[in-house]
Amino acid sequence: MTIKRRFTRALLPAAAALLGLGGLLAHHAGGAAAQTAASAPATAVQTVPGMPPVPDVRNLYSETAAGKMKPEVAGDPERIYVPNLRSDDVYVIDPREMKVVEKFKVGVSPQHIVPSWDLRTLWVTNNAEGRTDGSLTPIDARTGKPGKAVPVDDPYNMYATPDGKSAIVVAEARKRLDFRDPQTMAMQYSIDVPGCPGVNHADFSIDGRYAIFTCEFSGTLVKIDLAKREVMGYLKLQMPTTRFKETPTAPRTAPGKVWEPGPTELCTASKGMPQDIRISPDGKRFYIADMHADGVHIIDGDAFKQTGFIPTSLGAHGLYPSRDGKRLYVANRGSHKIHGPKRGDGGVTVIDFATDQVVARWAVPGGGSPDMGNVSADGRWLWLAGRYDDVVYRFDTTNGEVAQVKVGAEPHGLTVWPLPGRYSLGHTGNLR
Repeated sequence: MTIKRRFTRALLPAAAALLGLGGLLAHHAGGAAAQTAASAPATAVQTVPGMPPVPDVRNLYSETAAGKMKPEVAGDPERIYVPNLRSDDVYVIDPREMKVVEKFKVGVSPQHIVPSWDLRTLWVTNNAEGRTDGSLTPIDARTGKPGKAVPVDDPYNMYATPDGKSAIVVAEARKRLDFRDPQTMAMQYSIDVPGCPGVNHADFSIDGRYAIFTCEFSGTLVKIDLAKREVMGYLKLQMPTTRFKETPTAPRTAPGKVWEPGPTELCTASKGMPQDIRISPDGKRFYIADMHADGVHIIDGDAFKQTGFIPTSLGAHGLYPSRDGKRLYVANRGSHKIHGPKRGDGGVTVIDFATDQVVARWAVPGGGSPDMGNVSADGRWLWLAGRYDDVVYRFDTTNGEVAQVKVGAEPHGLTVWPLPGRYSLGHTGNLR
């Protein structure tokens, strides 16, 4: 185990000016619209049958606030579960001790660790890249121990329908969404998404009627009608005029120095590489991290059209709301490449949901590659896998201070457990 501590934090006018360079708009009408909506009368959300109600229509994350832990979850051991893609194992970290306390082998190419809808099982998605022997390894949330793997075709990622009746296995290589029994994983039905190569991440509308999935290899999104079980349409994301320049000599933030965006260049990429997606607290907008655009696209989910873009930093990848639902943490992997360099110019950008403005930047001193993870139950820590550096980062959400723990080869979609919330929609802990 190794632990390193430093922090950097900034909100600089100079940085804001740089981000607006070349027509790269950091804001749009959404921020003003959000403030206007805040003063409008609230209307109850009519959710789909079987989906838990939305108690606060202004903040669909209200039930995931610190302290709102379900009694049956509160007794689960506090652990960080880390799937290591290339070493085919899971490392378990005790967050209080900041050390690995257990390791166990799983299937081939574990990608994400996904809490089930009922919060009782943590599923390891072993998608066996390039092979046909994919599987799901269950981890008992109460004991932290793995069970017998279930053979499942190409489980790159996994979600759950808002009513809890189906687990959605994202069969990325097959361009297919497989709806399965959430307990046995027996197949119920499938939805083909032929126009969505690299289908991988998703989020759901506030009423549970549709989901939007990202298509990594075509720079598009696909919208799914969950009731009709069909594709509603595809949307190609608009690329910005400029993006951040990736070079072998990219700046590495020194201790005590502020992390600022690096130099920009004309964006010659014809399509983006969308990754994580997360809905706004009021359910009006979706935010999509894009590794090729180096920022976050903003989408009107109901109209299914792009309304804005916020530049963040090199290789925008993971998205996580704060426990109070006021901020969005963006993990920037530090590279445009799927397999990037070690100690790159990665870090975390913090966006204010109400204004869509960047309010803080946290570096990994010496360089790093923040990827996927989640926020601790109390909201104090942001845990992220260091994809290219074989470590896990713990960011202090009050000041950006960073600690590191050494793990296996190529950690990916780690989860923090237990978490507040009533049910899980999947991924690394998208609870509501």
